[in-house]
Amino acid sequence: MLKDFTREGAHQSPCVLILGGFDGLHVGHQTLVDAALRYGLPVGITSISGGKAGGDVFTFPEREYIYRKAGVSFVYEMTFSDELKNTPPERFARDLFAQFDARAIVCGDDFRFGKGAEGTPELLRSIAPCPVEVCDLKRVNGEKVATSMVKKLLSEGSMSEVNALLPFGYFVQGKVEHGRRVGHTLGFPTLNLTFPPEKFPVMDGVYGGRAETEKGEFPAIVNFGARPTFGVSERKVEAYLDGFDGDLYGTSVRVFPEKFYRPVTKFADAAALRDQLRADIERLRHD
Repeated sequence: MLKDFTREGAHQSPCVLILGGFDGLHVGHQTLVDAALRYGLPVGITSISGGKAGGDVFTFPEREYIYRKAGVSFVYEMTFSDELKNTPPERFARDLFAQFDARAIVCGDDFRFGKGAEGTPELLRSIAPCPVEVCDLKRVNGEKVATSMVKKLLSEGSMSEVNALLPFGYFVQGKVEHGRRVGHTLGFPTLNLTFPPEKFPVMDGVYGGRAETEKGEFPAIVNFGARPTFGVSERKVEAYLDGFDGDLYGTSVRVFPEKFYRPVTKFADAAALRDQLRADIERLRHD
């Protein structure tokens, strides 16, 4: 599926294509975007959902936010399937190029595509109707920056390290749902989101961070996981927005966890939880 972010319909005009199976952008991917933008033409990017261990770092709706911020004009979204997996690389490339007036192609030197991952940048150069720019991989402490590195850090709750690898930070986007109003009863009303099932999970715990809403940006305490004090095992995203007073039900928000505070804990009673929330908020205000 093709999504244009510009009125002109950039895909029908001369453009630059960034090729890869992106499920967002890390700092390695950002080097590809920077290279593509230097051509002074609208930039399009290919994006594949599914087929990755444990899920995608960002969902398709979340990627739209990231790509727009990065300066990308359009995205060509594909879902990983048997048909896609078994497409010969030559056919995959020719079918893709037939849809765009590409004046340059940009990819990383580890880009592989088509059946058996047999397609290489060298093959692209033999098929593409335009120059192919192949960018060197970005490394941190000698290790290649990769989605697998981001996922490992997410599973450890190492949000400072995660966010250092993601140009626009790690976040969860969704519509605010009606909850059980326990936070309201405690004096700390929270918003509730469903964690997208296709999204790679962050380690359960309580984090300090922020939330972007249609009514502004607010510091936030974010809980990923169950709520054992009240016997709730369902995994949710729950956030207290410091300084916010109002109603966000049904609106789209983005929650950015930025620092791990503590594991999810079963407290003796509501009063003990209330005391801990006060301490969490005090920490948030001084971080």
